[in-house]
Amino acid sequence: MDAHRAQEITSSDAMIDVTYNGGKVYIEHVDQGAGMATVHPLDNPETKQSVQVEDLLEQ
Repeated sequence: MDAHRAQEITSSDAMIDVTYNGGKVYIEHVDQGAGMATVHPLDNPETKQSVQVEDLLEQ
């Protein structure tokens, strides 16, 4: 995924399935300049991590 698409997903009212390392995640924030996103697993919202947006997959 690219940073622009990740930002579109973050801004969308629809729930769009995104995975990171095989697990479904929610994108909280996108830093388009750095190509990074803050995400958390859907089943564990307290576990946040910064990841490369290119490692996110839209389902």
